[in-house]
Amino acid sequence: MSQFLRSYLTVIWFGLASILIAGLLLGISAVLRPNKPSEEKLLTYESGVDPVGEGWSQSQIRYYVYALLFVIFDVEAVFIFPWATQLERYAGFGLIEMGVFVAILVLGLVYAWRKRVLRWA
Repeated sequence: MSQFLRSYLTVIWFGLASILIAGLLLGISAVLRPNKPSEEKLLTYESGVDPVGEGWSQSQIRYYVYALLFVIFDVEAVFIFPWATQLERYAGFGLIEMGVFVAILVLGLVYAWRKRVLRWA
């Protein structure tokens, strides 16, 4: 067996061991834990406020899109930070590549703005 395949075999063994240990610990905790359900314990708890009405409500899609846009631009910051710390090493090529990256993100922002996704109300 080659060294390459042996390294993957090590990963598989560790993965199987972690699944086995997690299953074993979950099984032990299910057997040992106290199980005394009551109506009070089964109530929905939300920030200390007693629930009123049904537990199901429909949310508007724009809140999810707004959150998704936030995540996209948050990830942008994660990609820009290492580039900014090593700017001298990347020189002109890195500047052009980051310019293209930021331009694509700006196009996405303009598209979202034109579709009026960024309106909160």
